[in-house]
Amino acid sequence: MRLIKVILVSLFLAGVPVVAWCAHAEGHDEGAPIKHEGLTAHAVELAAPELPFIGKFPITNSMVVTWGVALLLIIFAQLATRQMKAIPTGLQNFWEWLVESLHNFLDGVIGHELVQKTFWFFATIFIFILASNWLGLIPGIGTIGYGEKVGDHFHITAPWFRGVNADLNMTLAMALIFFACWIVWALQTNGPVGFLLHLFAPKGETTGFLKLLMVFVFLIVGCLEVVSILFRPVSLSFRLFGNIFAGENMLEAMARLVPGWLGSIIIPIPFYFMELLVGIVQALVFMLLTAVFTLLICQHDEGHEAAHH
Repeated sequence: MRLIKVILVSLFLAGVPVVAWCAHAEGHDEGAPIKHEGLTAHAVELAAPELPFIGKFPITNSMVVTWGVALLLIIFAQLATRQMKAIPTGLQNFWEWLVESLHNFLDGVIGHELVQKTFWFFATIFIFILASNWLGLIPGIGTIGYGEKVGDHFHITAPWFRGVNADLNMTLAMALIFFACWIVWALQTNGPVGFLLHLFAPKGETTGFLKLLMVFVFLIVGCLEVVSILFRPVSLSFRLFGNIFAGENMLEAMARLVPGWLGSIIIPIPFYFMELLVGIVQALVFMLLTAVFTLLICQHDEGHEAAHH
């Protein structure tokens, strides 16, 4: 029960994304169609449009969906755990199955001791990303909002809703939160000295000139490892953003492939099923990568432990 409450709090905090400026595609006005040699195609905007009716505080359409997803998950979890039973049924049964399955899966990946400390984060990340990806496929997300008449069609220039992970701000926010947690977990496990030894200390038992050479080599390797660690938030955020953003553009293109409302409904259906698969795969990949990164810094090496003690 305590674990479920921790996940609920985490889901609430997940609904508070980092507010940052998005870069607009160079040479194109926001909401304008992209033209290629006489053809006109409408693509999903790279930058999440700000909603003009919120006020002075910059609220984007992806932030609205983020808060909505977090709120729905919290309500669902509260309904599932409102009357806990020894033999679970209904929503409680599904919620406990989900949490227990994730716990057992991560236990086999990163170990029992580490999963006890970090499970709240990894479970929150998986559930939130999966719900965001799937809810972003609901009709109306990206198709309701302000627009203008373009020929015989009404083109949406500022949709009221946008897929959460199709906004680089949100994926970067989650990656930076993980990076902060990773630093805390690394220092708690290794201590400041052990953390540095984990990065720069030579591995293996050597003596004499070979030991000096290994110290120099692993100093260089440690510097490369630091660069790799600093680049992880970028790779994590762009991997998730790129897959979801590309999926939304693909669905937009398939819906406009054949003129008429029938073509816009029938043709995208197989691609919606593919995006359902992509949604769960990307949630699993993000969770697994963050879990493995944590395991690599928190696992103990006998040589490092001896040097540390």
